[in-house]
Amino acid sequence: MILEGKVWIFGDNIDTDAIIAARYLSTTDPEELAAHLMEDIRPDFPKLVGRGDILVAGSNFGCGSSREHAPLAIKGAGIACVVARSFARIFYRNAINIGLPILECEEDLTGLASGEDHLRIDLERGAITHLQSGREYRASPFPPFMREIISRGGLVGYVQARLNKQ
Repeated sequence: MILEGKVWIFGDNIDTDAIIAARYLSTTDPEELAAHLMEDIRPDFPKLVGRGDILVAGSNFGCGSSREHAPLAIKGAGIACVVARSFARIFYRNAINIGLPILECEEDLTGLASGEDHLRIDLERGAITHLQSGREYRASPFPPFMREIISRGGLVGYVQARLNKQ
């Protein structure tokens, strides 16, 4: 699976309340949540982000509470992938469970130009290419079963597909 999009940069320790504030947790509709994505950090972000864009962050992305609303808001905004130096473990699992691709890349990509630079991501290889310079970064690729979970739109789709094969 190859993804390509404009990058949006955020720093270290972006917690789930910054991703989607608690005042919006009365809904689980991804599009409603997306309308408020990162708005306490960058109020204009929900209007700027587009389908296929890529969110890039520093260390410990998704820390804080275990709310599944955070990856739902990101996916609802059409963000194709999140790349960070590291993720909070429960955010990582919640993202995979809903079919949101996320990659850990030890190299720091937060110096890219937010809203201007573009990346191409090869999920199978874990290759991240900065399209303006051609520089390639390496991330840990997903094992095949996790790629299948993502391609099925999440854990529910994955389980349904496996049950239908029986």
